[in-house]
Amino acid sequence: MKIIIPMAGMGKRMRPHTLTTPKPLIHLAGKAIVEHLIEEIASVVKEPIDEVAFIVGHFGTEVEQTLLLAAQRIGAKGSIYYQEEALGTAHAILCAAPSLEGKVVVAFADTLFFAKFDISSDKEAIIWTHHVADPSAFGVVLTNENGQITGFKEKPATFVSDQAIIGIYYFKDGHNLASELQYLIDQDIRKGLEYQLTDALQNMMEKGMLFYSENVDEWLDCGNKDATVATNQRVLIHKTATQYIAPSVELKQSQIIPPCYIAQGVKIENSIVGPYVSIGENTIISHSVIENSILQTSVNIQHCNLSNSMLGNSAKVKGKSCQLSLSDFSELHF
Repeated sequence: MKIIIPMAGMGKRMRPHTLTTPKPLIHLAGKAIVEHLIEEIASVVKEPIDEVAFIVGHFGTEVEQTLLLAAQRIGAKGSIYYQEEALGTAHAILCAAPSLEGKVVVAFADTLFFAKFDISSDKEAIIWTHHVADPSAFGVVLTNENGQITGFKEKPATFVSDQAIIGIYYFKDGHNLASELQYLIDQDIRKGLEYQLTDALQNMMEKGMLFYSENVDEWLDCGNKDATVATNQRVLIHKTATQYIAPSVELKQSQIIPPCYIAQGVKIENSIVGPYVSIGENTIISHSVIENSILQTSVNIQHCNLSNSMLGNSAKVKGKSCQLSLSDFSELHF
């Protein structure tokens, strides 16, 4: 089994954080978003993952090494491919054409999920879905009583289905998928200026391929700061049980309210931290109250009350009660 992860997008809705860090590498509960994603996929497919192929922009050697290590941690080979132009989802996946062989899962890296099902890898194709209250904002699938997909509808104005496509797909034959994607390129079949995966899916269905839907229990968005902070809550609840505090953390006259994740080298003095807080390595918190927030590495907070906040690496904040979205190496003194 192979996992294909297109992640070359700019992550504009997550600025300023994505000015220095690709969105899938932002950390929640001690791991990058993309690491949580591949771990959940591996738990659902119930087969050894041979390779994780990442389609990226030119993010630099350090980012690429981080991705390769993430693949190694689940026992897989990591591969790096580049998408030179933003030409749509179909084009992005086809950039990893050499890895589109055998069974593949395609997963776009701006989403997380939790699911209890095990996929049947003998099926030709499976699309992960989630029941949503307002399907008009999403692409949805139409299914029969057996869970077989009978059609696709993009952002339906009138109700046809509440099963939203979450951006994760399984294909038994990766080579066939690559052929269908290449057909779109060769025939210049676009929506606007982009080649879309949904056009390939529709072509495959019309040729007789059987698609099935599997519904996930939770679909978590990392599209902007508020959504990512909310996702951090759910990840902490699911993955840390009560909380994780590294042995090297120094606590002085402070209280930790679970669930929290606190990495090594953190120092907390005269403060209350939690619930729902993820703290990166070597952060210092003094005389502050922090709740429902994500702090990356080497953050320094003094005399602050923070909630619903994201602070980048080496950010510094001193004095005031507020909600912040602060990029790497920024300083804010009140």
